[in-house]
Amino acid sequence: MEESLESRLKQQAQALGFDLVGIAPAGPADGFDRLRDWLDHGFAGDMDYMHRHAEARRHPESVLPEVRSVVMLGMNYNPGNGPEESVSGKGRVARYARGADYHDVLRERLNHLLAWLQGERAACHGRGVVDTAPLLERDFARRAGLGWFGKNTMLLNKRLGSYFFLAALLVDVELQPDSPFEAHHCGTCTACLDACPTAAFVEPGVLDARRCISYLTIELKGAVPLDLRTGIGDWTFGCDICQEVCPWNRKAPAAANAAMQARPELESLDLIELLGLTDDEFRSRFRDTALMRTKRRGLLRNAALVLGNTGDERALPALRRAQEDTEPLIQEAARWAAAEIERRRDRIVLG
Repeated sequence: MEESLESRLKQQAQALGFDLVGIAPAGPADGFDRLRDWLDHGFAGDMDYMHRHAEARRHPESVLPEVRSVVMLGMNYNPGNGPEESVSGKGRVARYARGADYHDVLRERLNHLLAWLQGERAACHGRGVVDTAPLLERDFARRAGLGWFGKNTMLLNKRLGSYFFLAALLVDVELQPDSPFEAHHCGTCTACLDACPTAAFVEPGVLDARRCISYLTIELKGAVPLDLRTGIGDWTFGCDICQEVCPWNRKAPAAANAAMQARPELESLDLIELLGLTDDEFRSRFRDTALMRTKRRGLLRNAALVLGNTGDERALPALRRAQEDTEPLIQEAARWAAAEIERRRDRIVLG
């Protein structure tokens, strides 16, 4: 008996390096009303694009007008280690950003998958998207049977935990959908909510992005609010705390895909060195990584704040030099950090 197109499509996706694949019918997004409510509460902060493209997220036809099916895919990026310890003078980078820019990796695989499907169905039209199109990916991933929403808003899978990227292939072919994931397997656990150092969770399943470390270190373009700076700790780009403590990630397998392997130089960042980077040096070092998103001004702002949190006096010369930077955002962060270090030093001296 000949295998179905859906079965062969899934085999091809796995051959291309995707660890999860499921099919959802194209229809209105289940969570659209929740999105509108979240935006109305102001939880998106300065992410104006969320407001501009909100209506487009109602239905995937805004991405592909003739869409009939949404193929949802997941790719594991788990490095296979547990919570990491802070190291003086070093800044942590969220695990997802430690390798090549995932957008490039996933788009290439999506294009190959679409080409394969077009070889099977010559008239097929489709579009692959990786979190840059107005699509509520988590909604369609749940609908495609890939997992459930954790209390930290992440999509959780019983086998992979939450350390995986989502991608979608929208096609005008009507494919047999998978059963949606209806269960929730978080139970009474609140580890992710309790661990957040900036209290970013309003309630289970509701994140106030304005308090989230990932938002503060990546999306926020201006100065980080004073009352949230110490909560950033040593996170210089993104944050993994709510994932590190999740029981579903304890036994999740490490990524086997070479494209998802972390680069040693991105596993932690030398903060003093970062403060000395010129624009050209910044672009040369991070041009093919997710860290480009912050631009130099954002990453050096973060580096200064983290140095202020460490209290290491050896950072003072670099912070004083950064106070003369041409970028006001870096100047202000460096002044705050130097003052924090000096304040702690004086408190110790005075006893």
